[in-house]
Amino acid sequence: MLGALLALLVLGGAGPAAAHAALRSADPADGSVLKSAPHSVTLTFTESVGLLDDSFRLFSPDGRRVPTQGARHAPGRGDTARVGFPAGLGEGTFIVAWRVVSADSHPVSGAFTFSVGRPTAAPPAVDTGPDEDPVTGSLYDLARYAAYGAVALLVGTAAFVLVCRPPELGPLRRPLVAGWWALLVSTLVLLVLRAPYETGGGPESALDPSGLSRTLTGRPGLVLLARLALLPLVALHLVRLSRNGRAARPTRTALATGAALALALALTWAAADHASAGVQVPAAMASTVLHLLAMAVWLGGLTALLTTLNHATPTDARTVPDTPVTSDAPADADDAADPEDRAVPDAPAASGVRATTGGPAPSGSPAALGAVAARFSRTAFAAVAVLVVTGVYQSWRGLGSWSALTGTTYGRLLLLKTAAVVLLLAVASRSRHWTARSAAEVGARTGADAAVRERARARERVPAPAGGPALPPAGPPAPEPLPDPRLRGLRRSVLAEVAVGVLVLVVTTVLTGTLPGRAATEAARSAPAAAGGPTASVTMIPFTVGTPGGHGTVQVTLEPGRVGQNSVEAVVYGPDGGLATVPELRLSLTLPARGIGPVDAHLTDKGGYWGTDTLTLPIAGTWIMKATVRVSDVDQVSETRRVRITG
Repeated sequence: MLGALLALLVLGGAGPAAAHAALRSADPADGSVLKSAPHSVTLTFTESVGLLDDSFRLFSPDGRRVPTQGARHAPGRGDTARVGFPAGLGEGTFIVAWRVVSADSHPVSGAFTFSVGRPTAAPPAVDTGPDEDPVTGSLYDLARYAAYGAVALLVGTAAFVLVCRPPELGPLRRPLVAGWWALLVSTLVLLVLRAPYETGGGPESALDPSGLSRTLTGRPGLVLLARLALLPLVALHLVRLSRNGRAARPTRTALATGAALALALALTWAAADHASAGVQVPAAMASTVLHLLAMAVWLGGLTALLTTLNHATPTDARTVPDTPVTSDAPADADDAADPEDRAVPDAPAASGVRATTGGPAPSGSPAALGAVAARFSRTAFAAVAVLVVTGVYQSWRGLGSWSALTGTTYGRLLLLKTAAVVLLLAVASRSRHWTARSAAEVGARTGADAAVRERARARERVPAPAGGPALPPAGPPAPEPLPDPRLRGLRRSVLAEVAVGVLVLVVTTVLTGTLPGRAATEAARSAPAAAGGPTASVTMIPFTVGTPGGHGTVQVTLEPGRVGQNSVEAVVYGPDGGLATVPELRLSLTLPARGIGPVDAHLTDKGGYWGTDTLTLPIAGTWIMKATVRVSDVDQVSETRRVRITG
C-alpha cells in the first residue's frame, strides 16, 4: 500500500499545479488596438493576489524587454495588479507577461498582447519566462501530500490514544514518531521551495537570499514558520502522553492541551488554503479547521486501530492474577466512570491464553480490544458527522452552482471524493458490525463465566465433612482456546478502511490544488466574447501508423477556441468511421510566430473520448496542433494541423 501511495504522489505531482486566482479582466484588453500608448496596465482577478518583484514584464515589438515601474495594487483593491509604463513606447504589438500569487498561496501566470497604432505584422519570438519548473513543482506537490498524510497520522494517532485508550501504547509510538518527523521534514521542504515555486524557478534557486527573505516575510512563509514553531510543543506533549506503557484515562489538562495543539496545526492549513480567500472567510476557515481535524481523527485513528490490532499479543495466563474478585473489592474511580474500562472476568481468551478465574482482561484479549474498537467506533461516527456538515458547506462555497459540479475539474474531483467517502462509510459499517458482534459475545460470555465462578465460590465455602466423601470436581478442564475469528474479521475490515482512506486523502490533496468551480465559472462569465467570433473550433486530424487497421481520424474540438481557458474534447474514429478506442492520446499546441509552446493539453480518458477543461492559450494567432495517437504497445504516430485562435 505504501508503494502504491508513493506512486500516486509522484505521478500526481508530475503535472503543473492549478492556480486558484483566475484573471477576470485586463485594461487594456487582450488583443486590443489603441490609438495611443497606455500609461499602465491593470489586471483584475477573481480573488486577492500577492505581487512578486518581477510580476510584470513588458516586451516591445522587436522582442526587447522594456523597463517598467514597480508592480502595485490599485487603491483599495487587493484583487488587482497594476504596473506603470514609460513614456514613448512607440507603435506596434507589445507583449505583457505577468505572474502573481493568489490569496490561497498558489502562483498564477499568463501573457497577453495589445497594440499601439498598427499591429506588428510578424512579432518576434519572445521568451515570456517560465510557467513552472517541473522539478520544483513535483517536489513541492510531493511535500504537500506528505504534510497532509503526516498531520492525519499524527493527530489521528494522538486522538486515538487519548480517547480510545488502547491497552498498550508501545505499538503506537512508531506512527506518532513517524508522523511528527514527516510533518517536520515536509514543512521544511515547503518553506525552502516556496520562493522558486512562486517565481517558477528551479530547485537550485531555493537558497537565494532574496527569495528566502521574501518567503519569510510573506503570509505563506509565516504560516509555515508557525507550524514549525508548534512542532516542539507537539513533541513535548507526545512524550508526556506516551510516558507510561499503558494508556490511562487522560486528565482534562491533557485533553485541552492536545485539542489546542491540534487546532493550531489545522489553522496553519486553513490560513494558506481556499478558505483564506473568497466569500465568508471566517466561516470558511473554521469549517476547514474542523474538516481537517475530523479527517485526521477518522483516517489517522483507523491507522492506529489497525496497528493496535496487528500488534495484539495475548498475555500469558501466568501473568494474569488468578485471585477471585469478590464483591468487597474496591473499584477504581475511572473504571466506575466507564463501564468499558472495568475488569472483564474470564473474558474470552485469544489464541494461546487460558481464561483465568478473575482479574482484568489481558491486553490482547477480545474483551480489551473490543472495548477499544467500540470507543473508536463512536469517535469515528462523530468525526464523520463533522465531515458531512463541513463538507457540504465547503462544496457549496467552492462550487457556487450545480452546473459547476459536472462542468469543472473541481466539481468532478468533488464527485470522485464523495464516491470514495461513500465507499469508506460502507466499509466502516462492516467494522461497526464486527465491533457490535464482539461486544455482544463478550458480554454473553462474561455473564456465563461470572455464574460459573459464583457456583465455584459457593462450593469453596461449604466445608468437607470429616471422613466424608470428597466434593465432586468443579468440572472438566477448560479446552484450549482457538484463534478468535472476530479479531481477524475486524483486522480485515479496518485494513480495507485504511486503503479507501488513503484514496480519500489523495483526492482531497489534489482538490486543494484545483481551481474552485465558483472561480472558474466567474472567470468564464467575465471573459469578453469576441463579436461574431466562433463558439468552438473543430479540427480533423487524419492519422495512419502503416499497419492493417492502424488508421483513422482524430476530431478535436476546442471550446470556445479563443484566448484564455479552453475545454478540449478529442474523439478517435476508426477505419470504418465508427468510434475507436486507443490506449493513449496526447495533444499539444505551439505558436511558432511567438516562440510559445509546446503547451501540453494533458488529455485524460473520459470513457469514449479524451478531454480536459484546463487548456489555457495566452495569445491569439495560428497555432500548430500536434496529436500523438498510440494504437498499440509499439505503434504510434504524430500528426499536426493548423488551428486559428482568436482574441
